[in-house]
Amino acid sequence: MSRTVYVNGSYMPEENATVSIFDRGFLFADGVYEVTAVLDGKLVDYAGHVTRLERSLGELQMGMPISSEELLEVHRELIKRNNLEEGAIYLQITRGAEDRNFLFPKDAKQTIVLFTQAKSLTAEKSGLRVISVPDIRWGRRDIKTVQLLAPSMAKMMAKAAGKDDSWMVQDGFVTEGTSNNAYIVTKEGKIITRNLSTSILHGITRAAVLKLAAELDMEVEERPFTIEEAQQAVEAFVTAATSFVCPVVEIDNVELSGGKVGPVATRLNQIYIEESRKAAI
Repeated sequence: MSRTVYVNGSYMPEENATVSIFDRGFLFADGVYEVTAVLDGKLVDYAGHVTRLERSLGELQMGMPISSEELLEVHRELIKRNNLEEGAIYLQITRGAEDRNFLFPKDAKQTIVLFTQAKSLTAEKSGLRVISVPDIRWGRRDIKTVQLLAPSMAKMMAKAAGKDDSWMVQDGFVTEGTSNNAYIVTKEGKIITRNLSTSILHGITRAAVLKLAAELDMEVEERPFTIEEAQQAVEAFVTAATSFVCPVVEIDNVELSGGKVGPVATRLNQIYIEESRKAAI
């Protein structure tokens, strides 16, 4: 059955949705996006996603083409029209359409698109097997732009190797996964994840999970780590809006703890889902 999507102020069947061939998102990847999880028909960590959206737009000298109140209503209307109980809503805003020119247009009307994706977010996780690849992305990874070719290539490299995902490495240290933040757990039980900077995306799920870890008296250290250090860890995991806390059981063909899902990732995922259900709007 066709989904109802939102394009520039209108709801319509997905097969009727169009965007101009001159849209700068298409020509220059000149746009940003957000993905918000939906549990029980409600939005998870919505305020954090909107705050990051506004920051990303500001960093690219763009404004918000819709008020935060209207945007929330669009999300809720799409959930209602598509009977979405569990999954995600994808939101993309571009600078708009104008004849191709590297210079930013002054008066182009921004493009805003939203659509739903039904998928299971709470199913039991068996653990990811990842490979390491060079991080060839641009230098402002803290801005959630639609420039996703490099992560897509890294994901395909993992698939070609018979694995699930890639961890990207720059100057000898892991930055993040193709669409997630990366963590390891030491033998002493300390959670290590890369500190925030322009080198990684400031994950909304990352912030929520680290807050929960602190409340559970888990020790967290924010610093870069190497693939070699990760291979010596007892656990590893990733976080993202639509995978929550997902364990990693193998890194570059080295299994962690015999390839078994560890207790830290399992506990954090369980608590995150419980708290998300309570706080979703």
